[in-house]
Amino acid sequence: MTKDEKIEQLLKRRVDEVVIKKHLREKLSSDKKLRIKFGIDPTASDIHLGHSVPLLKLREFQKMGHQVILLIGDFTARIGDPTGRTISRVPLTTEKIEENMKTYQKQASLILDMEKVEVRHNSEWFGKMNFKEIMILASSVTYGQVSARADFKKRLAEDKDFTLEEFLYPVLQGYDSVALKADVEIGGTDQKFNMIMGRRLQRRYKQEPQDVLTCPLLEGTDGKEKMSKSMGNYIALTEKPVEMYGKVMSIPDKLIKKYFKLLTELDKKQIEGNLELGPRNAKAALAREIVSFYHNKEEAQKAEEEFEKVFKEKKAPADMPERKVKIKSVKIDAGSRYIADLLFQFGLVSSKSEARRLIEQKGVKLNGDVWDFNGLREFSRGDEVIMQVGKRKFIKVRFY
Repeated sequence: MTKDEKIEQLLKRRVDEVVIKKHLREKLSSDKKLRIKFGIDPTASDIHLGHSVPLLKLREFQKMGHQVILLIGDFTARIGDPTGRTISRVPLTTEKIEENMKTYQKQASLILDMEKVEVRHNSEWFGKMNFKEIMILASSVTYGQVSARADFKKRLAEDKDFTLEEFLYPVLQGYDSVALKADVEIGGTDQKFNMIMGRRLQRRYKQEPQDVLTCPLLEGTDGKEKMSKSMGNYIALTEKPVEMYGKVMSIPDKLIKKYFKLLTELDKKQIEGNLELGPRNAKAALAREIVSFYHNKEEAQKAEEEFEKVFKEKKAPADMPERKVKIKSVKIDAGSRYIADLLFQFGLVSSKSEARRLIEQKGVKLNGDVWDFNGLREFSRGDEVIMQVGKRKFIKVRFY
């Protein structure tokens, strides 16, 4: 592939929009080593496949010899990005932010060569700013420019409060680009306003404005909402191979092509070839690609075999967690309330009410048999029971 072809692919794949494309193409055609910024706030401990889309784009820039900057927003995380929110976010504690930061670089290393990445934290500059400097920064942007943002307009129209901290968030993110002297900033389409703010502030601080590259947002496993931990529709980069494979297999058929394009390194011809195999086989090929990338081909093969065993042959997985339950007498008669308590106790459900709902919906099995809501069962010391919730959650329970 020629340099021009690599540049064109860089400007098209995993890309929704480039501001300004002609200018960025010219910079990429030169021999200048560009500074490519990507910011992420440590508001959760896991990086998921939704985050991987811009990270994979950074990987492309890195392979072309440019300087990737991973900016961890440890200062701005205390405020919380108001993007897409109609209510204020509860600020995170310093302890929680530090806890979340610990695993970020390790997870990013699954995609990027971290030895060549410039890792920065925006507390480096914001933590040192005095009030006068903050006021000078705030005076660089007008109320009209920030309030034009859709999130704020909606909240103003509905007479809902937002804090001055939230109002300043786009300004702070924009100043990150000034502090880093970024040539290019990468982010999701929902970050366009904040990244354009970086261009505006760089002009104010007599810097050449960065070009902006937005990546498409990735829907989660539900096929509806943007992938996020809060929605429970995410696939973490650190997911175990079997879990990762199973979750990819659970996505709606309509997302297969998009996942191939955004999450794999297969070319157009290879993707089309997989899609011709039909949804079930194409999804299996997609799952193998993703698991191989974040683990290896051997683990992907094992995950596929385990998936086939559990879901096609209806057998329990070979490797499942085990728990012990002590019973006071020689035996007990257990009903649905008892089973719901165990499911909650073992972390298979988030609440006892969810457990009862799943039992009512016939989503809970004991030793392969659907547990009836009005069922009653006798358990004795020495019994072993395999509990199953939904399609992928299994646990072996030993009574003693």
